Amino acid sequence: VSSYHHTEELEAYLKGVHAAYPSLTHLHSIGRSVEGRDLWVLVLGRFPTHHKIGIPEFKYVANMHGDETVGREILLHLIDFLVTSYRRDPVITRLLNNTRIHIMPTMNPDGFEATKVPDCYYTRGRYNKNGEDLNRNFPDAFENNNASIQPETQAVMNWIKNETFVLSANLHGGALVASYTFDNVTGSLKGYSRSPDDDVFIHLAKTYSFNHASMYKGMGCDSRQTFPEGITNGYSWYQLEGGMQDYNYVWGQCFEITLELSCCKYPLADQLEKFWRDNKAALIEYIKQVHLGVKGQVTDRNGNPIPNAIVEAKGRPHVCPYRTNEHGEYFLLLLPGTYVINATVPGFKSMLKTVEIPDNTGNFSALKQDFSFSEVSIRSRAASCPKTPLYQDLERASAATKPTLHILVLMTVMLVIFK
Repeated sequence: VSSYHHTEELEAYLKGVHAAYPSLTHLHSIGRSVEGRDLWVLVLGRFPTHHKIGIPEFKYVANMHGDETVGREILLHLIDFLVTSYRRDPVITRLLNNTRIHIMPTMNPDGFEATKVPDCYYTRGRYNKNGEDLNRNFPDAFENNNASIQPETQAVMNWIKNETFVLSANLHGGALVASYTFDNVTGSLKGYSRSPDDDVFIHLAKTYSFNHASMYKGMGCDSRQTFPEGITNGYSWYQLEGGMQDYNYVWGQCFEITLELSCCKYPLADQLEKFWRDNKAALIEYIKQVHLGVKGQVTDRNGNPIPNAIVEAKGRPHVCPYRTNEHGEYFLLLLPGTYVINATVPGFKSMLKTVEIPDNTGNFSALKQDFSFSEVSIRSRAASCPKTPLYQDLERASAATKPTLHILVLMTVMLVIFK
């Protein structure tokens, strides 16, 4: 029978897996909790210790609310399934050969240990040791988040900065739904907060929901809450500030959705096996989506990579433009179709390429499209994105003017463009 893994058992389990599969896994701590517990991440893949050009980085993070425990345990099942299926199951073998998968079973170990009595409903263990909700603790793209950044949050922010994450999900409990960006909104829009990649997010959420045993039915957990097809826009469900998924998308160039996996936040241990069975196919199918879209390298005339070049698909500008990493690489998640990809090295003419993107998730590789700037032989300087809310200038402009209809229409158009 499955049982819950407390801090020592969790650590022993991860170390045991790494010892048994040293060439397929890499175990490291990305930081420490308030009480000094390690924030363990197990990395799996053919090259687990470092990023390889062309191989996208994927992550799962669970238990950021310490009393929401199902994700913590099913990620341990997932680890076991991946390592034992490698070289036996052709799909898992190709997945691990072509993807670097990072798994963090708990982001809030202190909160988990503080939850003494398992309970289906809210407990104080939701928060970290300082009483902060980690999913309200990140910088926010829409308003100044005054929360003081917690060590757990800072560790994750550093982790995001140091890896080229392309796709991610964070695992919660208390509902049964896949929720996607944005969670917050500017003042003018009601009911739905649409990102420039809304179509991709809907696809990602549905990929999880439709591969889950029952999420797609959209029943929710009580009669008041139904989620058609088992998905929801975060803001449509309820507004929150400082959420991790919006931070990933805006500042981390990483598409993240929030998975609510159980009506009961901390169920009895004998139900964990069933939760794993219900989620197994969805967890695997979701990882494959990291191979959607287009990827490539931007190089100069000597073939050297150009970091910090902007690469965006036309018609979907990110508020904080997506840039190449230190290897000059970019990854853009896009659904199959025709797109114009715009690569820009600041100070030089943009390069446009039209690409026809097939559905490549089955081949475990996004479409490859490189850009070579023949006139450039310099390293472009690091360009950082402002950490203050990116939508505030718009808001201030609207507050300063008497809102005549004409200006409101203009503002709405601008918001649509910016979003």
